[in-house]
Amino acid sequence: MPNTVLLQVKDLSISFFNNENETKIIHNISYDLNTNEILGIVGESGSGKSVSSLAILGLLPKAISKITSGAIHFNSQDLTSLSAKEFQNIRGNDIAMIFQEPMSSLNPSMTCGNQVIEIILQHTNLSKTEAKAETIALFEKVKLPLPERVYKAYPHEISGGQKQRVMIAMAIACKPKLLIADEPTTALDVTVQKDIIELLKQLQAEKNMSIIFISHDLALVSEIADRILVMYQGAIVEQGNVSDIFNKPQHTYTKALLSSKPSLEIRLKRLPTIKDFMEGNSITETISMAQRKTAHEALYNKPALLEVKNLEKEYLSKSGWFGKAESFKAVNQVSFELYEGETLGLVGESGCGKSTLANAILLLDKSTAGQILYHGIDITKLNTTEVRKLRKDIQIIFQDPYASLNPRIPVGKAIMEPMKVHGIGSSDSDRKEKVLNLLLKVGLDDSYFNRYPHEFSGGQRQRIGIARAIALEPKLIICDESVSALDISVQAQVLNLLNDLKDNFGFTYIFISHDLAVVKYMSDQLLVMNNGKVEEMDDADIIYENPKKEYTKKLIHAIPKGL
Repeated sequence: MPNTVLLQVKDLSISFFNNENETKIIHNISYDLNTNEILGIVGESGSGKSVSSLAILGLLPKAISKITSGAIHFNSQDLTSLSAKEFQNIRGNDIAMIFQEPMSSLNPSMTCGNQVIEIILQHTNLSKTEAKAETIALFEKVKLPLPERVYKAYPHEISGGQKQRVMIAMAIACKPKLLIADEPTTALDVTVQKDIIELLKQLQAEKNMSIIFISHDLALVSEIADRILVMYQGAIVEQGNVSDIFNKPQHTYTKALLSSKPSLEIRLKRLPTIKDFMEGNSITETISMAQRKTAHEALYNKPALLEVKNLEKEYLSKSGWFGKAESFKAVNQVSFELYEGETLGLVGESGCGKSTLANAILLLDKSTAGQILYHGIDITKLNTTEVRKLRKDIQIIFQDPYASLNPRIPVGKAIMEPMKVHGIGSSDSDRKEKVLNLLLKVGLDDSYFNRYPHEFSGGQRQRIGIARAIALEPKLIICDESVSALDISVQAQVLNLLNDLKDNFGFTYIFISHDLAVVKYMSDQLLVMNNGKVEEMDDADIIYENPKKEYTKKLIHAIPKGL
């Protein structure tokens, strides 16, 4: 039986209002979604992917936005003409959504089981006992380990991948005809991401659902979608089947999205950005194996900047008031050397010990055993005054720059604050001058000095985070998932910036990420962690070409490759 059209978006335009000003966000977009089909919508932040999808569910913010023209037909019914009460019957029942950030979408004060039961009771005639049985069956279907335990657990007690599976269980609880998945795997490990993609494909095949899968990652979308449409600045610039979009892209923007992600085959000196493509700039200069070898000979022919020797971090957990304390080694006998001017890539799944290791090096979490030698001195034995001095030398760039910036302080002052603490600059005016220069170095101008964090995009905030880290003129910078939440093009800009700063100031990086393609591009050496231990360590290119351990092979196999 041929597929019929389930959803038809016709000449849809959406505007947002600010005082008297109207800004058109979505420009006359049109597309169809068939029954039993997966449609990928790809584009960067601000392209209109999420806004156009929220319109399907009637979830646009009423006070500041409205649909100015066009129609959205679902099962031949025009959704734009429905009242709020009529939409309540459709949401959850016929159309469901999985949001990007499960932690902010799940209620922290309710157990995971009760949150799913609430939806089932609202939309079906099942009794509470039947709803509980259905919930546990759903948890089994989405392959949650120990469904009974997850049923009783609160969101903070389960991992990110498990939270996302709970969200999927909630979304499919009422057997919807259409599932909208908005960036459902962005912050997840590559292996968990692969599992979620396979789970969605399996559920779609079983239930004959249609899925709209939204992402900024074309390679990822190619692994799940039947067709893809590409959005840029509120318009659809290209749509077609997956093979055509990948092998014969027509629009410059699509070509740019495909090329901005680091390649696993060649090592470009600089990553091309969307702007490069749009302006016709050709980025082709590569780094050869011979050049890399020469650079490494110079790099490793001097004393190590940092030596980590048999490092351990042990935690004690106790169940109940009188329960016996159990020990858990988050970092177990980890040893490595880091050289000045080197980038050491640190990869592994969530819970492998990457961030615990970083916190131990930063002396934010005291290690249980072993040594951390910085310039030959064991920093685990430093007193409080000596630790404060060391803070200037070892800095961190966080994953979420917004959470690490004070919303009440303009960004210029936020960068000046630690400079004052560590005695950098002779006066406030001198420090301000240095900050204005730093803003220029990270691709921002002096007009940003007096603005507040909420006035910036994610990529701009990350640049501010980088400016604040380098303001103290450190020797070693730990980048903890510092590009994982960024669009591919913004990610390319930030990676280029980090490499430029490394060349200009001689920085040394420990680069932590779950995106293995990015880590390979950035790293000299690669350290793979698993269950608190070093699984494998070697030149990044050697590990990717010839991984020795099964765990490393699994991580590399899970990278979305595209077609």
